[in-house]
Amino acid sequence: MTSPTTARSLFLSLRLSKAELVLVFITMLWGATFLLVHNVMTVSGPMFFVGLRFAAAALFVGAFSARALSGLTWFEVKAGVLIGASIMLGYGLQTVGLQTITSSQSAFITALYVPFVPLLQWLVLGRRPGLMPSLGIGLAFAGLMLVAGPSGSSLQFSPGEIATLIGAVAIAAEIILISNYAGKVDVRRVTVVQLATASALSFMMVVPTREALPDFSWLLLGSAVGLGAMSAVIQVAMNWAQQSVSPTRATLIYAAEPVWAGIVGRLAGERLPGIALLGGLLIVIAVVVSELKIKRRGEPLGASDDDQQVQQTDR
Repeated sequence: MTSPTTARSLFLSLRLSKAELVLVFITMLWGATFLLVHNVMTVSGPMFFVGLRFAAAALFVGAFSARALSGLTWFEVKAGVLIGASIMLGYGLQTVGLQTITSSQSAFITALYVPFVPLLQWLVLGRRPGLMPSLGIGLAFAGLMLVAGPSGSSLQFSPGEIATLIGAVAIAAEIILISNYAGKVDVRRVTVVQLATASALSFMMVVPTREALPDFSWLLLGSAVGLGAMSAVIQVAMNWAQQSVSPTRATLIYAAEPVWAGIVGRLAGERLPGIALLGGLLIVIAVVVSELKIKRRGEPLGASDDDQQVQQTDR
């Protein structure tokens, strides 16, 4: 029988703080954006919308960082341009994929960027992943196979799924670049540069991709401005909340983003087959597993939290 002390400890461990509730709320919001972008693709091409979206985000962040921009250095410009290029590739390809696949599929495949980070570090930097990241990578690829869904006797990825998958790799590259420059640059200045770069490069891609310019649409304008404002507000909320929320707890909350996207998609009429839902579950588990560490013998409880970094993106 559970003692009152044990029950109280369990309740406290499940109870969410104000900061954690904020993270849950913004994770729900971002889960809903997949369906929003999917619907916007009916009135705009992907690269033009991504350019408009990040232009709005750059303006919002720039308005709050105007005083800091006077100290911009060439090193920060370089960092911002590199990160911005990876953002353009990541979110551009994700948006391209949303033209032909459901928002739920896009969310689950995009979530692969978390286990892709240690994999990319291994392939590019030679840093072999540990046990938990390796397990997460294995679960992620198993989940991907199920989300894509077998066709007959072979596994076939649609163009939209391939674009989204490559986009997840680009987002993983963005994470590595952010980690590389962390502590060496002013976050506000670099954020403005990377968002402006992502916007400019996206608009430039409209020409080689022969994307037709869209007609004026309130859905297009409202979605771009809304997502831009959300990017600015949510980044501030994440920075505030994670001052008191451990990396492990934050990772568990962020892992629910594709789940929320699936729920919103379901309410909107999307229907994924059972095998794809199982694959999505494996991907969510992979995200959590890849960010966890095994507590070494004799290590104080919670010590491993300080060693972890929650992978964040400029959404």
